Amino acid sequence: MKIYDTGFLRNIAVIGHGGSGKTSLVEAMLYNAGHTNRLGKVDEGNTVTDFAPEEIKRKISVNTTPAPCEWKDCKINLLDTPGYSDFFGEVVGALRVVDTVLVVVCAVSGVEVQTEIGWQEATKSNLPKIVFINKLDRENANFDNVLQQLRDTFGGNIVPVQLPIGSEAQFCGIIDILTMKAFKYSPGEGTYQEEEIPEDLREMAEAAREALVEAAAEADDELLMKYLDGETLTEEEINLGLKKGFKERSFVPVLCGSALNNIGIRHLLDFLVDVVPSPADLAEGKALEQEPLAALVFKTMADPYVGKLNIFRVFGGVLKSDSVVYNANKEKEEKVGQIFVMRGKQQEPVSEVKAGDIAAVAKLQVTSTGDTLCQKNNPVVLPGIEFPNPTLSVAIEPKSKGDEDKLSNALARILDEDPMLRLEKNTETRETILTGMGETHLDIVMERLHQKFGVEVVSRTPRVPYRETIRATVQSEGKYKKQTGGRGQYGHVWLTLEPLPDQDFVFEEKIFGGAVPKQYIPAVEKGLREALNEGVLAGYPVTGVKVTLFDGSYHIVDSSELAFKIAASMAFKKGMEQANPVLLEPIMNVEVTVPEQFMGDIIGDLNGKRGRILGMEPKEGGLQVIKAQVPLAEMYRYAIDLKSITQGRGSFKMEFSHYEEVPPRLAEEIIEKRRAELEKEKEK
Repeated sequence: MKIYDTGFLRNIAVIGHGGSGKTSLVEAMLYNAGHTNRLGKVDEGNTVTDFAPEEIKRKISVNTTPAPCEWKDCKINLLDTPGYSDFFGEVVGALRVVDTVLVVVCAVSGVEVQTEIGWQEATKSNLPKIVFINKLDRENANFDNVLQQLRDTFGGNIVPVQLPIGSEAQFCGIIDILTMKAFKYSPGEGTYQEEEIPEDLREMAEAAREALVEAAAEADDELLMKYLDGETLTEEEINLGLKKGFKERSFVPVLCGSALNNIGIRHLLDFLVDVVPSPADLAEGKALEQEPLAALVFKTMADPYVGKLNIFRVFGGVLKSDSVVYNANKEKEEKVGQIFVMRGKQQEPVSEVKAGDIAAVAKLQVTSTGDTLCQKNNPVVLPGIEFPNPTLSVAIEPKSKGDEDKLSNALARILDEDPMLRLEKNTETRETILTGMGETHLDIVMERLHQKFGVEVVSRTPRVPYRETIRATVQSEGKYKKQTGGRGQYGHVWLTLEPLPDQDFVFEEKIFGGAVPKQYIPAVEKGLREALNEGVLAGYPVTGVKVTLFDGSYHIVDSSELAFKIAASMAFKKGMEQANPVLLEPIMNVEVTVPEQFMGDIIGDLNGKRGRILGMEPKEGGLQVIKAQVPLAEMYRYAIDLKSITQGRGSFKMEFSHYEEVPPRLAEEIIEKRRAELEKEKEK
């Protein structure tokens, strides 16, 4: 592939709800640009950008995939992003490195949840947007309804640049509002013939042109004066105004077509080249290629054969193959081998990549997603990527006991590839906890572990790290006496156990007259600390207890550290049984952010989860933040519940707050279940 200068590049993220036709649209653009010789279909699993086994199997995009498209001497770097909410982090990564967003909307379904969420994210990133209304050939497709829905949902200046000719099965072409010409397409081939605008659509086209000229005029003061004075703007002036207005995000152009039937695609490509700004247009007079090197890695792919592949965008300077760069985040030098331009899974080697372009490099040692590559003598750290926090946790273990090491190596590779995953070892429950964005996300991770790395994994809901404590103060005796031939064992202690609400454990000794010799006191404390690991109710760790050693006795020959350690443990267990032991559970501070209309349902649901609502506060964009405290036991599946209550519009975060007593009825069930588990483990 030839090397493109900054002014001839366009970087565009293709976003939208799942099933709106993003992958098919990218496929049609690649076909029209001559990069493929057939129009692949998602249903047949043969598209350029959905090539991973899990994408082909599920018929959804899971990864953001680059698809550079060469058109009219320009290189359009398309990033095909997933539309499924579990993979929204992929969209966030793509938006960090593009200059424009192409929002694909289905002409039948209209604006859907992920359309809204993606739109908000693009607005947050200050990116100009283009809407492409797709699937106009489908039954019940309605361009006017979707246009109105876009205006109702997003407000702002939403302006059609094209109108469809016919609809549903009769959809056959588009009217270009700018040139006021009709273009009839040959379905499938993507070629078209210029015609006059059909009479029945002329009035609508003229009204649309008036709105388009107004949008162009409003972008420039001189043009606006001319327009208000009633003068006619030339086509060149309108183009100039559109380009300027689009760059300044003063309006959102709407185009239309059918990706599957290849209608309207060439006009879309023309628009991307003619109107969308290049990185040079956005550089405010800076010569980006002359700037010091700065490239941001926005995606990492783990390949069992090639190793690690980092995909990056160059923001300044030129990155050359076979060079040495400096990773400013890790403060280490990296050796860059061959640079590739990726189109789906296909890799084309290039000698260098100029500012504004997107490419990939393999086998970097320490570089991961979010890192900046630069020159050591001119270090720079570009702003990273703020990925959403994962919220659904499962406990995982290998199906075959001998695969522990294999699993841990595979997970390290997958975590490197996927910044929306978290892995932690819970020492209390002795489980490996994997947290992802949702059920589909975690299912796909399990599949990848099996397919890519040959490890089969079993997953289940994580155990709750319950604790035990006492509610009463008691005194307790522990005597360990063992007489065998020769020297025996003798240790004897009296302890006071009392509740200690705000600390885990405190040990005190109040021995008078050497009832327990000084050298054995550390052994008493050691015995107690070991006893804390397993409570008397269900074997959970004990917390919130103060133990005082106040009396005891010893034998001048038979006493030993071990004997006192065992005696202390016996006294503790006996005392705990008498001190009104109770089960404690972790309580989490939870913040749920939802659109206002779901507040009642969310509060009702949290109350049903034994939650306490602490308060609510409004947030911009018609959102409400609900703060609550909820037991962790009720929160493990909350990511799924929240998605179903809010149709995917809600988000939440939680952190540990404190431990609290479990209600007696529930405690009985938990204790019974845990005792049965422990019995099973003993039998093994």
